[in-house]
Amino acid sequence: MGFGQFLAAPEIKLKVVTYRDVFQNTAQESSRFGEDYETLSAVIRLDLKDISKLSIKEGETVILRNGSGKVVVQAQKSGYEQAHPGIAYMVNSPWSNVLVPEDTGGTGVPKFKDFEVTVQSARGASVTGIKEIF
Repeated sequence: MGFGQFLAAPEIKLKVVTYRDVFQNTAQESSRFGEDYETLSAVIRLDLKDISKLSIKEGETVILRNGSGKVVVQAQKSGYEQAHPGIAYMVNSPWSNVLVPEDTGGTGVPKFKDFEVTVQSARGASVTGIKEIF
C-alpha cells in the first residue's frame, strides 16, 4: 500500500460557459444517441493551468458536479491562445444541461451560459452515457 492511495484527487471550482457548435449540431441531426454526438458533446474544454492543477492529461475523464447534478466527461485543452484559468467551456448538450442551476433568480430563465462546477479527475471512469441522463 502506497501513501498516495489515501490522497484525494485534486479538485477545483470553475465557471462554465456554454456555446453552440456546428459539428456537434450536425452529429445530433444524424443521431442524438450516436457515438459521434457523445464524442463531440460530453467534453469540457479547459485552460492548460487548470489541466495542470487537476493533475490530468488531455483526453482523461473528469467528474463535474454542483448542486444540480453530476456527470463524467472528457477533458480537452480549450485551444484558445489567451489564458483563461478558472473558466471552462462546454457545448450546449444534455451533459451541460445536467449542471444548469434550477434557481433562475426570479427571471424564469435558467443560467445556461454561466454556472459553477467542481471538477475532479475521474481517471479510469467512463463518460456518462446519454441514456443515463435521460
